[in-house]
Amino acid sequence: MKILVTAKRVTDPDAKIRVKPDGTGIETAGLEYKLNPFCENAVEAAVSLVELNGGEAVAVTIGDDDALVNLRTALAMGAERGIHVKASDGELDSDLTARILAKLYEEEKPDLFILGKQAVDGDSNQVGQLMAEYLDLPQACFVSKLEASGDRLLITREVDGGLETLDLSLPAVVTADLRLNEPRLPTLPNVLKAKRKQVDSKTPADLGVDTALKVVTVAYEAPEARAGGIKVKSVEELVDKLKNEAKVL
Repeated sequence: MKILVTAKRVTDPDAKIRVKPDGTGIETAGLEYKLNPFCENAVEAAVSLVELNGGEAVAVTIGDDDALVNLRTALAMGAERGIHVKASDGELDSDLTARILAKLYEEEKPDLFILGKQAVDGDSNQVGQLMAEYLDLPQACFVSKLEASGDRLLITREVDGGLETLDLSLPAVVTADLRLNEPRLPTLPNVLKAKRKQVDSKTPADLGVDTALKVVTVAYEAPEARAGGIKVKSVEELVDKLKNEAKVL
């Protein structure tokens, strides 16, 4: 079983993000980065399936040279090799990302492509669906349970109001939710092995992808600071403020 899996580099969701004074982006000096949490679940799913069924898990990242650090994390988790598509985050939108991944799919011809359901920096939740449409493949998003049997997948996915079970034929595109699994922590020996694993470097031009963007970010703006809280002396005063000032009652 050959599986492609995403390993996107994102800003640490626990870090304090500051917008540049001119609104052209965020301050990156001193900012911590990590592997996208949903991609961690995707990598764990890919490696686990290969351990059960044999085959190869190939981790894919799109970004500048710094993204290699997080790609190596996926290799340390158990992916056999990596693919790095060189591009700046400012030169990407969800559609271009999906078209790049679709071209990689056509080159690699995997049985399954697993992505994190979304990246915690942009939170767009679009790439998996767009890629499946471009490739005309079966897809299942927000997957919380995954079982492989022959050339089929039995999927449990979260939907509004409950769970849905899908039976997909391979090849297919799947996006992983946090409840799919508990990602393994790379051990020191595997971290050292990851440094020696093969990583192929490509560019969008190598893949024949038109890099024109469909979505352009015009400006960034920090949210308004929250006002300080107040203390009330009685329940009656609290209810009055909720009703007449906050207008929530």
